Amino acid sequence: MGSNGAGKSSLINAVIGLFSAKSGRIVFDGQDITTLTCAARARLGIGYSPEGRRVFNSLTVTENILSGSIRVPRAEAMRNLDWLMSAFPLLAERASQPANQMSGGQQQIVAIARAVVAMPKLLLLDEPFLGLAPVWIRQVGEMVNQLKARGTTILMTEQMAKPALKLVDCAYVVRNGENRRSGTVEEIRDEALAEEYL
Repeated sequence: MGSNGAGKSSLINAVIGLFSAKSGRIVFDGQDITTLTCAARARLGIGYSPEGRRVFNSLTVTENILSGSIRVPRAEAMRNLDWLMSAFPLLAERASQPANQMSGGQQQIVAIARAVVAMPKLLLLDEPFLGLAPVWIRQVGEMVNQLKARGTTILMTEQMAKPALKLVDCAYVVRNGENRRSGTVEEIRDEALAEEYL
């Protein structure tokens, strides 16, 4: 968590490989991935849903989702798609609709589903609540909870502390690229919410 410009997206971009780490190492599942390409990191099981949804406007909902399945066999991708559509009926209801005809909240569900269809070990969510109405914040939160229940590890950046703290097991408050607070939700909730930038 942290305000705009705190360094949250930079952290996500370093983990996925869009930014090079200036110092230190990035270790995933026991392997140093600091110098690996984005594609190599994805093949290791890291999924990414960027800030601002960024669906493919010319593709349908189903085509958008399946575009994220490049690292898994087609049969597995279709099983994962079936699970996503049963867990989130909106995806089945709008399967053939162009993604650009959906609301912002609906597009966010599609963007996360695209990152999840390969069932990554680690899912990176960058500002999933950005610009969403409360009803869609709840829907995205339910999606996060269902993915956690499946065993997916999620690293989420978010400015909106209150809904984010309802979903996480531990939290970090970032300011000026530095970790200012960390701990379980119970340990940092009051302190984090009291910070002027949250």
